[in-house]
Amino acid sequence: MSHWVLAVERVMAAPPEALYRAWSEPAWLQRWFAPAPWRVIRAELDVRPGGASLVVMGGPNGEESPCHGVYLEVVPGRRLVMTDAYLRAWEPSPRPFMTLVVTFTPCPGGTHYLAQAHHWSAADMREHEAMGFHPGWDICTDQLEALVSREA
Repeated sequence: MSHWVLAVERVMAAPPEALYRAWSEPAWLQRWFAPAPWRVIRAELDVRPGGASLVVMGGPNGEESPCHGVYLEVVPGRRLVMTDAYLRAWEPSPRPFMTLVVTFTPCPGGTHYLAQAHHWSAADMREHEAMGFHPGWDICTDQLEALVSREA
């Protein structure tokens, strides 16, 4: 992995399995993954190593932002690793941007949650920051925490 990492980390009062479910089941992912007022309008998740994912976010003015990727590692209830270096079935992406590593570690009070975006270059990391990584991922993580606290 690169040295160009952006991360969101916190302890959540929910079991790791609930957080994993929120990341791995389309109906759950659609409820939290886009920072409001954006929303997920489509989610296709083939959660297995080599499986493809497509998440399409919709903006308040009709914008659409598709995010293609492939799962590299899946440890149910504990860890997901995915990358946008591939679109599907090992078809290379025209512009790889990052590899995402999400871990759900049991701890006193619930789960230590860590989502790390590993970028291909320092320029990619700066671009992600400029796109609003920290405020956007903080909003999404708040939405995720609210969902799992209600559903767990």
